[in-house]
Amino acid sequence: MPILTDTLTTADGSCRLTLAVPDGPGPWPGVVMYPDAGGARETFTQMAAHLAGFGYVVLVPDVYYRRDWAPFDMATAFTDPTERARIFGLMRSVTPQRMAADAAAFFDYLAGRPEVAGQPFGVCGYCMGGRTALVVAGRLGEWVAAAASFHGGGLATDAADSPHRAAPDIRAAVYVAGAQGDASFTAAQARQLEEALSAAGVEHTVEIYPAAHGFAVPDNPPYDPQAAERHWAALREFFAARLGG
Repeated sequence: MPILTDTLTTADGSCRLTLAVPDGPGPWPGVVMYPDAGGARETFTQMAAHLAGFGYVVLVPDVYYRRDWAPFDMATAFTDPTERARIFGLMRSVTPQRMAADAAAFFDYLAGRPEVAGQPFGVCGYCMGGRTALVVAGRLGEWVAAAASFHGGGLATDAADSPHRAAPDIRAAVYVAGAQGDASFTAAQARQLEEALSAAGVEHTVEIYPAAHGFAVPDNPPYDPQAAERHWAALREFFAARLGG
């Protein structure tokens, strides 16, 4: 399976991309996979390859490309005070406005690839990337047919730019799998998100997996193989129904 690297020039700099392409003649539907707070790294290259095996061209962006940053050791990224401050600083730099501007550039890039069947696209994300997936679905609705969020946080909050507030602008089907006992996406917030999606007539599933935040990403300490396998099965079924592949 080909794994390609490229650089995309945006108004704010040069964004490194990893592209996982299925074996065979193609073309295939395109998907943007948003990494968690640890950023683009080998774990996400492997995850992109896994998803590409289902029949999708999968783009993983360096969401922190506006900063000069060093990779994290995910075993200590949130427990070491210095690293915790660094990772939260990077997370705050990825604003909803930047998420949307970058997504438009990623979609244009995918649309220009000969391996990609064209629009609309799928988006999926993990942790911070799970929020990004819903932000992008709300702000670039015409581009997105399917949006999936896994152990995402901040999906329904009091903030003016909370993703649930953009539900009326979402044209995609939405799949959300939260984590058990996750303070960043509580049971009350899950209900609030589901109510907003229902009121807007958005096709959706919102559920909580019996696993901790980080369950789907292999280099996260709370990684849960059973929950991860469930997430792959759900993602495969969800994308197949909305994107083909």
